[in-house]
Amino acid sequence: MKKLFVAAAVLALSACSTLKTNTDFDPAVSFDQYKTYSWVEKKNQDASYHLDGLMDQRVRDAVNNELGQKGLTKADITEADLLVNYLTKVDKKINVDTFNTSFGYYPYYGRRGWGGAGMNTQTTVREYEVGTLIVDLIDNKTGNLVWRGSVADTIRNKNTPEERVQIINSAISQVMLNYPPQPEPK
Repeated sequence: MKKLFVAAAVLALSACSTLKTNTDFDPAVSFDQYKTYSWVEKKNQDASYHLDGLMDQRVRDAVNNELGQKGLTKADITEADLLVNYLTKVDKKINVDTFNTSFGYYPYYGRRGWGGAGMNTQTTVREYEVGTLIVDLIDNKTGNLVWRGSVADTIRNKNTPEERVQIINSAISQVMLNYPPQPEPK
């Protein structure tokens, strides 16, 4: 069941404008030095850390494609400049909306002979899940994290494999827009 939620997290990352991306990096690092990369080898059997099967391969293919477009080439782990890793997580969120359904004057005649005003309110509570995909780039020589990008969106079900590939490619493309980081203008 946990694998299903993690897979759903990645499926949530759609090409809609609701994608929220974020990047962070070490400003002391010169990213021009990085020419090659390799994927981090999985050190444990914690299935919640990575996706399994087809979704794992889709994420890796999308990252490989983006890094290739940035001029990096895949290399053996012992010779790579950067190590690549990704994580997924799902957060439950609650949205509470309260709104007035009517407001007005309701005349009635009671013992005192005057009318009244009333207001009806309605509250709806909606629980939803937000999936996040995080891509880390680690300097292979120092072991330090040098760049992190994340993309998050509300989880939606997508049914076809083609839709899943398109969603993953779009999400990874958006998160990798800011790699390599550009120096601040002086």
